[in-house]
Amino acid sequence: MKKDIHPSYGPVVFRDRAANHTFLTRSTMTSEKTIEWEDGNTYPVVDVEISNVSHPFYTGTARVLDTAGRVEKFEKRYGAGKAGSTASTESAASTGSTGADKTAGSTGKKRG
Repeated sequence: MKKDIHPSYGPVVFRDRAANHTFLTRSTMTSEKTIEWEDGNTYPVVDVEISNVSHPFYTGTARVLDTAGRVEKFEKRYGAGKAGSTASTESAASTGSTGADKTAGSTGKKRG
């Protein structure tokens, strides 16, 4: 490795403000604020908004989104399901074709 181009890598205390949890690790992050750790040494402290202690995924409190309910709510509000189904039946009635004509045994190949 080249000398004097890498940041210093040393012990740093990270403090989760949401859960009031602190942990000592090594990092290249630095801070002007310091804290006295359990071993009696003073380390720089970096405040974080969220960590494994307070994140919903790791704590088991993650919410599952109900996407089916959202679609139904949209269709109920704007009537998207009703408008789409009536338009397709009206166009089939005006051309005189039925759905059975298109799908009954037709493979798209000419017989001959």
